[in-house]
Amino acid sequence: MKNFKEYLAESERTYNYRIKIVGELPSGFYDALKGRLEQFDPLKIGTEKSTPIQAKPADFPAFENDKVTSIDVMFRYPAIEPQIKQIARLLGLDENKIVMQTSVYDDNNDDYQKKLADQPPSLLDDTDYPADDKAQKEQKKDYSADPYDHAVLKNAYRSNFTIAGGSPKAAETTNDLKMGNTSPLTHAEKRPKRPATGAKTKG
Repeated sequence: MKNFKEYLAESERTYNYRIKIVGELPSGFYDALKGRLEQFDPLKIGTEKSTPIQAKPADFPAFENDKVTSIDVMFRYPAIEPQIKQIARLLGLDENKIVMQTSVYDDNNDDYQKKLADQPPSLLDDTDYPADDKAQKEQKKDYSADPYDHAVLKNAYRSNFTIAGGSPKAAETTNDLKMGNTSPLTHAEKRPKRPATGAKTKG
């Protein structure tokens, strides 16, 4: 038979999270954390579950060769990760050592990581290819790493063609016009004198 808390949990909205801490928990940290989590009106705060020591713990890329402790919680009020990190900091724990995720997200992520681990290694990882033959080496010259060091850009494939009737006369452009050295204003008409404005009186 279900107890009252179980019936209550089924009849109202709840928020399920998983709190993860990398490394050894400080003495008394778990009990102190439980007390701080009362502000979210918890329906459940699970016991600590620790993984074996991992070379690269998931969710903690900055740490190596350490274990991860998980605590499943169920709240009546929602919480966000920055709040949990702040609580950890107030309790003397490095906030980089603690994360919080929804239980559903963490479970799905674990399943995804397991599927990746079960897949065969990529064939692209096998780089034991035969050496390039002469033809391949010649073709590689057209794919130089330097975009300017290219045979086409260097006009290596330039061709000269003979046109029937002789080569046509090159078209003239503005660059071919004879340029003078006299300013257009040299022979401009001079303006007449300005009339008196009356600003100054004579006498």
